[in-house]
Amino acid sequence: MPSFAPFRALLCVVFLGVAFILSIPAGQAEAQAADSVKRGPSGLPLPRFVSLKSGRVNMRIGPGVNYAVDWMYLKPGLPMEIIQEYDNWRRVRDADGAEGWINQALLSGRRTGIAAPWFQGKQATIPLYARAEEGARRVAEIEPGALGEVELCNGTWCRMSFDGHQGWISQASVWGVYPGESVEN
Repeated sequence: MPSFAPFRALLCVVFLGVAFILSIPAGQAEAQAADSVKRGPSGLPLPRFVSLKSGRVNMRIGPGVNYAVDWMYLKPGLPMEIIQEYDNWRRVRDADGAEGWINQALLSGRRTGIAAPWFQGKQATIPLYARAEEGARRVAEIEPGALGEVELCNGTWCRMSFDGHQGWISQASVWGVYPGESVEN
C-alpha cells in the first residue's frame, strides 16, 4: 500500500504558501492627510495610479513568475491603481475592478486616465472643454472608456489629451486620478 505522507507534506507546504499570499492585506483608497499617507516598501504612496509601459503585460494571481497568468493586457498606457507592493511586484486594480500582480518593470509613472468607464453603453459622450469650467466652449465629445493622457489636475478639473484633442474634463469623470487629487505631469 503506497504511503501518502510525502503528498500530505507537499499539500501542507502549498496550503501554507497560499495562506501567506491571501493574508497580505490589500491597500485601501482613502482620503488621508499628506503627513499620514500610507507608504509601501518602495517609499511611494499607497494606493497610487500608474500606467502600463508596454502592449503585452501579464497580470498574475500572485507576486512572481511561478504564479498563473490571470489576464493579459494588450494596450499600452492603461491606468492601473497600485494597492500593494511585494518585492518588485505590484498588486494592481484596473478600471473594471480586476486585481492581480504585475512586475514593477512593466509599469510607468506616466499618468493616464479613462473617461467615465462606468458610463460605457449608458451615455453618449463626455464633454472636453476649452477651459476648466462648466459651460466653456466644447473642444470635443469623448466616448466613455476612451484612454487619454493626464497633463494636469487641480482637484476639480483635469487637462487631458484624447487622440489629439486637448482640453479640460471634470475630474469626477476620469478613472485614473483620485477625487480632489492634484496632478502635475
